[in-house]
Amino acid sequence: MSGFLTVTGDGVTLRIKVQPRASKNEIAGIQGDELKVRLTSPPVDGAANESCREFLASLLKVPRQDVLVTQGEKSRHKLLRVRTPDPAAVQSRLAEWLEG
Repeated sequence: MSGFLTVTGDGVTLRIKVQPRASKNEIAGIQGDELKVRLTSPPVDGAANESCREFLASLLKVPRQDVLVTQGEKSRHKLLRVRTPDPAAVQSRLAEWLEG
């Protein structure tokens, strides 16, 4: 994996860059040391944050409440914590998306 993912004691931390108002929710690759995520929701009243949490929870197969925005709530550059007992599974799912 790249510099966008760090394994922590209770899961992983992801550095992401969000592009709101996209045509569909998707991972758009790696940009610098961030994972670029395109979201359909606008950056209004936390809608993009919620959309981001829901999209990543679905993609990584973890409960939505286990995906937390820890930095950058009002920024396109965000730090997310994904709580999971299996960080390797998260890494594997992200690798599949990035390769596919």
